[in-house]
Amino acid sequence: MIRPVSPDPGPRLGPGPEFDRIREIARILGPRARGLGDDCALLPDGDGALAVSTDVSVEGVHFRLDWITPAEAGWRATSAALSDLAAEGAGPIGVLSAITVPQRAADGDLLALSEGIGAAAAAAGAPVVGGDLSTGAAWSIGVTVIGRASRPVTRAGARPGDGLWVTGVLGGARAALEAWRRGDTPRADARRAFAHPEPRIAAGRWLSEHGARAMLDLSDGLAGDAGHLAAASNLRVDLALDAVPVAPAAIAEAERLDLPVQQFAAEGGEDYELLVALPPEFGAADVLEFERDCRVALTRVGSAARGSGVRVKLAGRSLTLRGYDHFR
Repeated sequence: MIRPVSPDPGPRLGPGPEFDRIREIARILGPRARGLGDDCALLPDGDGALAVSTDVSVEGVHFRLDWITPAEAGWRATSAALSDLAAEGAGPIGVLSAITVPQRAADGDLLALSEGIGAAAAAAGAPVVGGDLSTGAAWSIGVTVIGRASRPVTRAGARPGDGLWVTGVLGGARAALEAWRRGDTPRADARRAFAHPEPRIAAGRWLSEHGARAMLDLSDGLAGDAGHLAAASNLRVDLALDAVPVAPAAIAEAERLDLPVQQFAAEGGEDYELLVALPPEFGAADVLEFERDCRVALTRVGSAARGSGVRVKLAGRSLTLRGYDHFR
């Protein structure tokens, strides 16, 4: 029997100029597009799905070579793309890179950058299987990743009553960025968080296999990405900011900006940790098992409820957060 295909409702994303543009693109594409707005495109593959994502890192926007080395830029761009696979609970099977090289580039920079791409791919267990090379005004690193998920987890499955959890600690990458912006040298741990992020591939797969209902990576910060999960799952997210796990390097930077450390950490982007909705019965014993198997912390930072948007409280008071926005 042939079943009619229901119209794609389009991407359900949180607010912001970048995401307004995505909604407009989806409107223009109309029925020529499907499944936009998640971390990966999901293509049926036997009992599971192929997960495919692409991510672009642009010099002067996402990185500067007076801050990090070409090899670190390659690692960072590749890890950002691989993080999308982690958010779907997918294991990587291949990486492609498209690199724009400025004519002013020093001898050896392209090879060093390519070495960084290869190192990040190898650390995730995936070969580099192709790509493209061009020249332009600035460095640009486009990375496409392909993975396979037996139980893909999108942003859209959270239910009222679910707990919201994050892996690792937040705010380290922002701490490095704030130090560079004022002309200082970041702490070593902050610099590593920015230049050498680790996509949570094993954590994403574990969470997928243990009941995760919705998941995404924190590329735009907890403040922004919580709104995307809320919109995709058609519910409200309540964040208890007091519980947010803060990177040690973020504390001094938050004090310099006269911000609560949890707010500083929640508003920082590019931590590439995971935000995941788990059933209410997921508890302390499960956390211990996760942390033993994945060797990374898992912290409950809120819950899902009926409604819409994101509600944030810190020390019992309501707070408005801003996530990272490329177009602000």
